[in-house]
Amino acid sequence: ISMAIFRRKNNILKSDESTGFGSHSKDNSGRFYTKSGIPNVHKTGLAWLENISWYHKLLRMSTGKFLLLIFTVYIILNLAFTILYAIIGIDRLMGVQGGTVIDDFLEIFFFSTQTFTTVGYGRVSPVGHLTSFVATFEAFIGLLSFAIATGLFFARFSKPESHIRFSRNALISPFKGGKALMFRMASFKDNTLSDVEVRILLAVKEEENDEIVNKFYALETPINRINVLTLSWTIVHPISESSPLFGFDENTILTTPMEIMVFVKGFDEIYSNNVITRTSYLNTEIVWGAKFKIMYRPDETHKSTVLDFSLMDAYEKLKFN
Repeated sequence: ISMAIFRRKNNILKSDESTGFGSHSKDNSGRFYTKSGIPNVHKTGLAWLENISWYHKLLRMSTGKFLLLIFTVYIILNLAFTILYAIIGIDRLMGVQGGTVIDDFLEIFFFSTQTFTTVGYGRVSPVGHLTSFVATFEAFIGLLSFAIATGLFFARFSKPESHIRFSRNALISPFKGGKALMFRMASFKDNTLSDVEVRILLAVKEEENDEIVNKFYALETPINRINVLTLSWTIVHPISESSPLFGFDENTILTTPMEIMVFVKGFDEIYSNNVITRTSYLNTEIVWGAKFKIMYRPDETHKSTVLDFSLMDAYEKLKFN
């Protein structure tokens, strides 16, 4: 059914060929964007080091994983130098007050951490040229390591981000005597986004020249730009006769492989820079016959507005044709 609908509309609907995914490619697989807005593309055929961008991975990594990685690298480097000092000989470290093997190991390890961080309490010190050279090299590695870690901390802290949260589902809701596709978004941080623009594309598979290809169609919205994103913003695409979704019923939505791709751009007044974010909704993430519950209300004093993010995904089911 859906293929016939789109074939019939090919004469009046023009496919968008600027998506970067190849409008007529039949070799794409899965969704185009993850829910977090990252392109669902895995690159192969490159050398291992070429395929990994450590800087981007460290910036995108969650804070918990990033701190754990920094701490793990710190411990591993110190353990490596501890073993190196032990190989040279504990007698080459003056001031070690060990006894057992574990005590000696801990004395060397703590000397390594003091050298690595350039703290240097002075109770234990290297003896001989070889040990002094290793200690000098460790201090150099420590300086470089902390410079890199500090730079990454600053880059993560100062990186412009949209801080926009999207509803988990898109809805097909009543709208001005007809139907409309709706989803909503809101800024969950204290940053202020101005001149916020949204663009929506429908990705669907079609039959063309006896082949199944991907086509992309723009979904028009009555309002695609707002001055400031202060509360939640419900994006509405009316399903009129000019809409690619016109003629779809609940069963067609559920059975037609499609993806609603969302692109948002705004100006962050704190960063003084543009920020961009993306997300997408598969046909299985579209709820037929529902409307969002309002997620903001006056506070108890009626002097301010409360934006309740626990209602971000809340909707109520409706009955309509």
